[in-house]
Amino acid sequence: MDTTDKKLLQLLQTDTKKTIKELSLKLNLSVTAVYERIKKLEREGIIDKYVALLNRNKINKGFVVFCHLKLLQHTKEFINQFEKEVVKLDEVLECFHVSGDYDYILKICVKDMDEYREFLVTKLTTLNHIGSTHSTFMIGEVKNTTVYSV
Repeated sequence: MDTTDKKLLQLLQTDTKKTIKELSLKLNLSVTAVYERIKKLEREGIIDKYVALLNRNKINKGFVVFCHLKLLQHTKEFINQFEKEVVKLDEVLECFHVSGDYDYILKICVKDMDEYREFLVTKLTTLNHIGSTHSTFMIGEVKNTTVYSV
């Protein structure tokens, strides 16, 4: 990956709706060269997928919770079963297996506290092998980006 690929990736991460022609003008390359670079980055798995980022508040998902979770045991069976079940929960946007006092950190987006309580009681705590949970609620968002420096 050369510096042109890195510039191209920065541009795509910032606005994927730019046309190949617009990208070619910014990179001083031909349209064909930019197209081929994008296809190569896709083939190599550097570009994984294209998505639309939604405004959480406009779709009634502005209440953000970080739920720290402990499993009862750290057996392979418990871990595999929990991970298989948690990925099915639509309210969970991100789930990280972490070190430290907790085993997992989940990022959960719902409408409000009532909806979070309902989610916690009827979905999350019904999963097998959960020992305890600790919820932290977002007060304000300081930085939220999907752009990696390459």
